[in-house]
Amino acid sequence: MATTRSAHTVWEGNLLEGNGVVTFDSSGIGEQPVSWPSRAERANGKTSPEELIAAAHSSCFSMALSHGLAGAGTPPTKLVTSADVTFQPGEGITGIHLTVEGTVPGIDNDAFVAAAEDAKKNCPVSQALTGTTITLSAKLA
Repeated sequence: MATTRSAHTVWEGNLLEGNGVVTFDSSGIGEQPVSWPSRAERANGKTSPEELIAAAHSSCFSMALSHGLAGAGTPPTKLVTSADVTFQPGEGITGIHLTVEGTVPGIDNDAFVAAAEDAKKNCPVSQALTGTTITLSAKLA
């Protein structure tokens, strides 16, 4: 069964001086302010499209890796994943770096790295971002 998740943004003003509010409609988890300076300079308590992509990518990757490891008979006890999305004004998103550290009984580091590479390639968010260079650092805890 397909699912659709929704969010919306209300933006006021021009790009450089305006601001907006992103509302998470599907989950109801609230609203977050967004602005050009929060995207291109310092966050200053506001989010950005890149931070939202990082959140989506780190959670999707963790789910895919957990599923792959469990399917191989070595379910993880814990995965800690971060995603760093780099944005260059005038150029766009120039790369994403995933970092994962896992606690996985019964697996060696090489097998963990291979499973992480597979998750990086096959998680739905990675697939949606195929036009972007995605790199990975993976190790067991």
